[in-house]
This record gives sequence, C-alpha cells and structure tokens, in this order.
Amino acid sequence: MKAKHLNPEKLKECTGRTQNHLVQLDQDYLVHKEVLIAFNSLKEEAAFAGFDLTAVSTFRPFEEQLEIWNNKAKGKRALLSDEGEPLDFNSLSEEEVVFRILRWSALPGASRHHWGTDIDVIDRKGLPDENYRVQLVPSEYAENGIFGGLSSWLDQRIKDREAFGFYRPYDTDRGGVAPEMWHLSMRPVANEYLNDFSFEVFEEFLKSDAYEKMELRHIVLKNAKKIYEQFVLNVNLNF
Repeated sequence: MKAKHLNPEKLKECTGRTQNHLVQLDQDYLVHKEVLIAFNSLKEEAAFAGFDLTAVSTFRPFEEQLEIWNNKAKGKRALLSDEGEPLDFNSLSEEEVVFRILRWSALPGASRHHWGTDIDVIDRKGLPDENYRVQLVPSEYAENGIFGGLSSWLDQRIKDREAFGFYRPYDTDRGGVAPEMWHLSMRPVANEYLNDFSFEVFEEFLKSDAYEKMELRHIVLKNAKKIYEQFVLNVNLNF
C-alpha cells in the first residue's frame, strides 16, 4: 500500500529539494549513495567490453527542472513531436503545450532524476570528435547510431540481469514519456521512491508554494490524475 503522507525530509528527496541522500559520482555529478558502487561496477564491465560508459546527467534539482519546464512553457525552448521534430508553439493550446512538454521532459517535482537513482549515459568512445554535442535522441542509440554498440550491450546485460540492478524505465513507448534508451535507473532504490510518491503526495505537493512560479500550473492541477498515471507510474515493469 502506498503511503499517503511522507515526512518532510523524504518528501524533499522525492521532489529534488535536498542533496542529503547523494554522494559524488565524479566532479560533475551526484548520485544516490546506494547507486555509486553499482554504477562503477557496470562501468567497469562496460570497459571490459570495449565501451567507456559515461554519465551525462544524474541528479537534477527541482529548480533546474522548473527552469526547463518554464522555458518550454513560454516557447523559449522547442517542443517536439513524437518523432522528435520541432513543433509550432503558437499553434498549440495550453493543454497541448503541457502534454508536449511531458512527452520529453518531466514535471518539476516528479522527475526520476530528483532521486539520484537515474542516470543518462553515453559511450564516450563513440563520440565522433571532441566538439560533438550529445543530443540524447533515439538516432544516437539506434543499431547504426554512435552509441548503438553500447545500447545493444546494455540490452543484453539487462535481459540477463547482469546490470547490477539497473534497467530502462522508458524502454518502449507506453504513451507516456517517450522511449529513452540512454536512461538507466537503479530499480530497487527507485522503486522505493516511486512507492512513496503516491498520488496523494503528488497532488498535495502540486498545491504547495514550491509551484508558485511554475508556468501553466492551473492546467497541471486540472489534469493531475492523468499526468500522474501517464507520466509518473507508466514505466517498464518487466524486470
């Protein structure tokens, strides 16, 4: 049974407003303290297979996710179609804008990256040159993409349950978050946060002062149940 209420510190962990549960992965990134050893073990195994498994995004605080959200809600950053193509912002209704954002970016306070359990990865050896800007798009992880080899290797490790607890929460299109083959999650720890983050907790937090500066908040509140079910709960359960 999911908890209806959380103590204040646990709520901060769930919603990206504390770093007390995190440790340094390297000079640039933080991860949950229970994720560090597992990721380094996976990185070592990847090296044996000829890949340089490298984190390019880990913990993301609430404020950073809020900035991403607001920029997209104002049309300052591109909104994408299901195929990853830019859309005409001015042709969309406010509700359409909200659901276009959610297809590719998490709601502030409801991102798995707040937990420190989820990591976006690349194969640094696959970079064509040092100036290449990683996009984190499906084509990079396709069979013939620059990170296709790593992606296939991860597929097999996850299938064989030899990925040290990591899996892909967005491995296929379930009508929520678009597939993200670069997105790994430490399932045992992440599931604890997901179980704690009940709809009651989510809805109550949406009404808090933390969202005072969030664009299109009224649309999010109106669609809270749908958003929770489609974009928070709707992840890979086959592990």
